[in-house]
Amino acid sequence: MSISLRFYLARPDFTLNVDLDIPSQGVTALFGDSGCGKTTLLRTIAGLERCPNGFLQIEDTIWQDNTHFVATEKRALGYVFQEASLFEHMNVMKNIQYGYSRVPEKERSITLEQAIELLDIEPLLYRKTSQLSGGERQRVAIARALASSPKILLMDEPLSALDLKRKREIMPFLESMHDSLSIPVIYVSHAAGEIARLADHLVLMEQGKNIASGALDTMLTRLDLPLAHGDKAATLIHAWVAEHDPDFAVTYLDFPGGRFTVAHKELPINHPVRLRVMARDVSITLERQTQTSILNIFPAIVDSISPEGKAQVMVRLLVNGIPMLSRITRKSAAILDLKAGKKVYAQVKTVALLS
Repeated sequence: MSISLRFYLARPDFTLNVDLDIPSQGVTALFGDSGCGKTTLLRTIAGLERCPNGFLQIEDTIWQDNTHFVATEKRALGYVFQEASLFEHMNVMKNIQYGYSRVPEKERSITLEQAIELLDIEPLLYRKTSQLSGGERQRVAIARALASSPKILLMDEPLSALDLKRKREIMPFLESMHDSLSIPVIYVSHAAGEIARLADHLVLMEQGKNIASGALDTMLTRLDLPLAHGDKAATLIHAWVAEHDPDFAVTYLDFPGGRFTVAHKELPINHPVRLRVMARDVSITLERQTQTSILNIFPAIVDSISPEGKAQVMVRLLVNGIPMLSRITRKSAAILDLKAGKKVYAQVKTVALLS
């Protein structure tokens, strides 16, 4: 099953023209520069922006086509805005109960207790909303949205109004929600770090159009897309905890291309993790180095090479089929005589454990 979107909305200074099919599970991120249409698309999905020429189907339920339009209040959706937008005259508990009470009992897929536990807000239930921090307000807003048992959850840059401390506070709850719920989430952000930690699927938008979409790890390494270029270009790798070495305070993480060594993490064996490898932190050699401080070295094959300005190139490597980006100088590429199909070794200087 999937979510199908077909929208055309013309304004004097902006046109939204989207034709998309996205998964009906996991987190789909809408990503792109400010003004590219992410929030407009989200509001159109919610029915807050009326699009005369539109089609929207959530699995087997049609919310809009040429013959009918389901009003926002009748759509089984949850919406989390940049600002928490809580009801200030209600305490936390009544805010959450508001969404819960509007759903017929037979249609409830999430209990009040589940929403409260998932966002860990039981200690806050009888506080006034004015007594909450920014991070606490957003947790309450998410719990309220979930308590309405939505078929889809829309999140419009929910961390953008928070400082770094509050973002770090709320991120584990978003990850927990991702792991615990089967509700599809459409998540708007322009922060690459958030997307890397949370998303499964990515839609890249530009000037009101969806220019590409696909699995996040694939999208990040497509050399024909801007995501795979620049100083923030990175590879997302799915791995799992294989072993801990207390003698050296390190943890070993396995993936289909080999084993990463990282600083010790208190995680159970076989626990799935996401790794982010910056392209600027991957070097290439023709022979496996032995007398080196770099521990993460993997045999690879050059898949493709793309210019990166005048002085550098971006090399897409395949490590046992897993893509990995390496940004090196044009001179280095020439000295190594890099070309598609050549066998090399990828040396990863640093790796970030995202989850």
